[in-house]
Amino acid sequence: MSVNVRSCPKCQGNIVQGFVADHAAAQVVVSTWVEGPPEKSFWHGTKLPQEKCIPIGTFRCAACGYLESYARPEFGRK
Repeated sequence: MSVNVRSCPKCQGNIVQGFVADHAAAQVVVSTWVEGPPEKSFWHGTKLPQEKCIPIGTFRCAACGYLESYARPEFGRK
C-alpha cells in the first residue's frame, strides 16, 4: 500500500491515506492489529506483545466516506 491515488471500491471516488487515532492517557497513538486472541493483563487490561502488533493505515473516500483499513508495518510512526 502506498500513498498513490486509488479509487474507492464503492463509488470510484478518490481515496486518501490516513489513520484511526487511539487515545491512551495523554497520548494519541496509531491503532494496531494484534495477532491472536486478546489476553488479560493485570496492569494494562490487555496484553500487547510488541512483536505481534502491526500498525493500521486507513484510507478514506473523499466522495462517500468509505473507510478501508490495512495492517502493515509501513503505517507506523516515522
